[in-house]
Amino acid sequence: MKVSMLNTKLLSVGCSFFLSCLFLLFISPTTRAQTYPNRQVRIIVPFGSGGPDSVARIISQQLAAQTGQNFIVENRAGANGIIGSEVVAKSAADGYTLLLTTTSFSVNPSLYKKLPFDTIKDFIPISNIADQEAMILFVTPSLPVYSIKDLIAYERQSNSGLSYASIGIGNTTHLAMELFLRRSGLKATHIPYKGGAQAVSAVMAGEVQMMMVAATQSIAQIKAGRVRAIAYAHPTRAQLLPDVPTFAESGVSGADFQGGRFGLFTPAATPVLVVEKLASEVKIALSHPMILERFKVLGLRPIGSSPEEFRKQIELETKYFAEVVRETAVHLDQ
Repeated sequence: MKVSMLNTKLLSVGCSFFLSCLFLLFISPTTRAQTYPNRQVRIIVPFGSGGPDSVARIISQQLAAQTGQNFIVENRAGANGIIGSEVVAKSAADGYTLLLTTTSFSVNPSLYKKLPFDTIKDFIPISNIADQEAMILFVTPSLPVYSIKDLIAYERQSNSGLSYASIGIGNTTHLAMELFLRRSGLKATHIPYKGGAQAVSAVMAGEVQMMMVAATQSIAQIKAGRVRAIAYAHPTRAQLLPDVPTFAESGVSGADFQGGRFGLFTPAATPVLVVEKLASEVKIALSHPMILERFKVLGLRPIGSSPEEFRKQIELETKYFAEVVRETAVHLDQ
């Protein structure tokens, strides 16, 4: 009798467990999406300290305040953003591992014959967080150069040996400088670094003579006089640097280069409700006075696009940079 009652109880427990599993199997994805986030979220930045890292830390602070959950930033630098991007591509598609990266994401398909992921199929674009102002050309203070005209004259001196820094081979800082060199007729040796902070520091120290990068990674050093800005790669002058002439004003046409953007991605197959929730939270964050003020100081323009708008932008960027890579003849063996 006792054995029979025990078997009945075990059968009842087993049925309850089975039904619970079925319940979780069929409705838990929707339920989890509706309650997202209910634990810590990782934002992977595939670069070292500098522009994207700064943006990630600013936006993560506000997202944490809005959602009540921690948004932690984790740097996974290397291979022009590929290493960190791969980490996210292979993560669970649940919205708890995100990628915050730059325009290099759209450049890499044209530079590498094979990537460990597909930038279109393996990610869902969430939102373009912000656009940067255009690239700024600056030189080390010890260089007797105050304009592009001076730079050309200096380069034409015998044994001048100009060199320039970038944030890595194929990075937009590399492409922008190569485009400028072709348009101006200058020659300079490319010295790639592993991150924006290292590259800018190299120019400050005189290890290399010049660099082209957006305001997020250079404006503080320019304002402090640690590097000297000589030209701005945009049709109109920068509000942050009204005394610095444009390339066109300096006699170089066709070398304008936008500073790029900082966008948020999640692995493919992430629930639509999670993607929409993230995009909505980003848009709300970008209206906060603290975000607006800190972005303004960095020369950033808040965007907060929808997932669909950002997807179209990525597709257009990828096509555009394929042409830039072809024209500049940038190769990975440089």
